[in-house]
Amino acid sequence: MQYVSDLAELEALYGKPASASVNKVALQMTPLYRKWIMASRFCVVSTVGPEGTDGSPRGDDGPVVRELDERTLAMPDWRGNNRIDSLRNIVADGRISLLFMVPGSNNVVRVNGLAKVTTDAALCESFEVQGRHPRAVIVIKIGEIYTQCARAVMRAGLWASEDESADLPTVGQILAEQTDGAEGGTPYDEGWAARAAKTMW
Repeated sequence: MQYVSDLAELEALYGKPASASVNKVALQMTPLYRKWIMASRFCVVSTVGPEGTDGSPRGDDGPVVRELDERTLAMPDWRGNNRIDSLRNIVADGRISLLFMVPGSNNVVRVNGLAKVTTDAALCESFEVQGRHPRAVIVIKIGEIYTQCARAVMRAGLWASEDESADLPTVGQILAEQTDGAEGGTPYDEGWAARAAKTMW
């Protein structure tokens, strides 16, 4: 298989981007980008570190990030699986990208920048929900903001499709497969909803 390994070859293959692809880029929050991002309860966070790359879904019951100022966003690190892959990468290499999505919209808003992890007590406590607060907050310095072409979401029919998950393996089944049955299975799946309800935040 032949691979493209030269930037000039790659650029020649695709040509120049349309002017709109360049002109839509902002270097900080603007009124319209602010409105879009604050409507997003879900985003995908991408990081890179010495052990490789990581893509992590992040969600909240309101805006998934908070604006600290026009160049800075804050994202609480709510309870998860404690692998802390994204946080490890951020501590080692601050480069970060976020894809913000809103149900029903085929557009995606992208933010690229630099991130740090903080345990600042006042900031962590300001995100308190139901008496709980995150152990850490990701603080993102915005490098650029821009919209992503809607074609990918349109091709996938992401919001138009019906539930297609019926035949997917459960997490319990995957865990059992990976551990030769030592962990997971039906007991794991049956107990998941109760565990999640207790530890959502």
